[in-house]
This record gives sequence, structure tokens and C-alpha cells, in this order.
Amino acid sequence: MITANPFNGLFPDAIMQGYVIVMILLVIGGTIIDMIHKKSAQYFFENSQKQQTNAKRSVGGGKKIGAMIGVLLNEVLTSGEFENPMRRISHLFTMYGFILFVASTAVLIFGYPTSADAGIWPMLWHLGAAALAIGGYWFWFIIRVDVSAEGKKWYQLAKADLFIVSALMTVTWALVWSLSGAGKEGINALFLALFILSATTLFSTVLWSKFAHMFFKPAAAFQKRMTKLDGSQENLPDLGDLTDPELQARYPDIPEYMGTNPPNMGPGIKSEAPQHY
Repeated sequence: MITANPFNGLFPDAIMQGYVIVMILLVIGGTIIDMIHKKSAQYFFENSQKQQTNAKRSVGGGKKIGAMIGVLLNEVLTSGEFENPMRRISHLFTMYGFILFVASTAVLIFGYPTSADAGIWPMLWHLGAAALAIGGYWFWFIIRVDVSAEGKKWYQLAKADLFIVSALMTVTWALVWSLSGAGKEGINALFLALFILSATTLFSTVLWSKFAHMFFKPAAAFQKRMTKLDGSQENLPDLGDLTDPELQARYPDIPEYMGTNPPNMGPGIKSEAPQHY
């Protein structure tokens, strides 16, 4: 069952493909409106201008490329910014499941709209949906809803939950619909309607959800790396190595209160193993 294209002959090609195009336009439009409303682009531009003004050293092209690669490998591909390993694994399941589910949906609808046999793509579609469901429900019931840390119940919703809830409903009803035989007859018509309703909510509410966040995250991570490379440090002091004798001579409070070989103070959150979100 998971090897068959669930969209085979479901609706006329133009309707299915038109729906996907409309969803893409809604995401683009919602992201642009979100940038205008929250002034995200203006913030990045103004922050970049401050960074250039406060820069203490120039950064060569090689280091810039290195920073880009670092962001790609750490923040984008492996979600290395998450210190909690369980949160990181959950996020990776959710992220790659979402990408695989959306990409395979587009391939099936545009490449095989009237073909039951679509090669490996139906299996990838089901795999992506399952991965998103695993990561999303893991986050929702175990990581996000930590009563001892936040005192929240699983049914308490906020505007920020719009993305994860609609994404979970989309893949849940997609899997139920497909595994029950797909099509649009009998009870499957209800499952299909819930699938379409959830997907429409997911892609049409970018302005009110955290969907647009994924587009800003790499840019913010790259800008943060650049502030460390050029010494602007987001308007914070660029102290350098606390064990440097020249630095300690300039700031005698360092050896006085921390010794000549100051320990790595590190983020306080790492003083104990993270147990909560």
C-alpha cells in the first residue's frame, strides 16, 4: 500500500497542481508580509550596518565562506544549536520529515498525477510523513509539555503552536487516508477532507505561525558568526583570551578575581544536564 501513489487520479491534474501552486504562493506571500510586519529585513539590514561600523578587523572571503559552511553544517543540516540532545533529535525528525513529505508530494502530483506506480516516491512520501509525526508528537507530548518545568497541559494552545499542530494534523490525516486505501469514497472522503483542511491551514497561516522562522534562522546564525569574526560582537566587548597576559595587564580585575588562568565559565545552563525544554 505504501508503494502506490495515493494521488493517482484523485482529482484532475490541473486542480491538484493548481492547489500546490496556490500553497507555494501563500507561503511566499505570508513570509513577505511577515517580514514587512515584523520588519525582519529592516532589522537585519540595520544590524549589518552597525556590525560594519563596529567591526575591529576585516574578514576575508575565505573566512566568510567558512562561516557559511559552518552555518550550513551546524545550524541548518544538523541543528547543532540545540544543547538538549532529545530536542535536537526531535527537531531533525520533524525538519527532514517535513522536507521529504513536501518534496515527494510535489513530485507525485506534478510528475505522476495519473500513475499508480511512481517508483520510490510513494515510499518516501510515507516515510516523510511518519518522520514528521514521530518528531512532532515527541516534541508535543514529551518535550514541549513538561508540566514540572512549565506547568502546561498538552491541550493548552498558543498562536506559536499553529505550525506544529497543523503540520501534525496534516501528516496524521495523510497517513490515515493513505493507509485506509486513499481515494475519495466512503470514510476516505472524510480523511481526505481533513488532510486537505490541515494542509491548507499549515500553508495559509504563515503570518501567524512560526513557519517563516525557518527562513530567518540561517541568516541570523551567519550574522552572529560574522560579529565574532570581525570583532563587532553585537556591541559587546571583544575581550579575547582571558589568559592573555597583555589582556590581564589591561584589565587587572581578571586575575584578581579569576586567577591567572581563568576557567571557562561557559553558559550557566550547562552546569547540569538539561532535563526540560
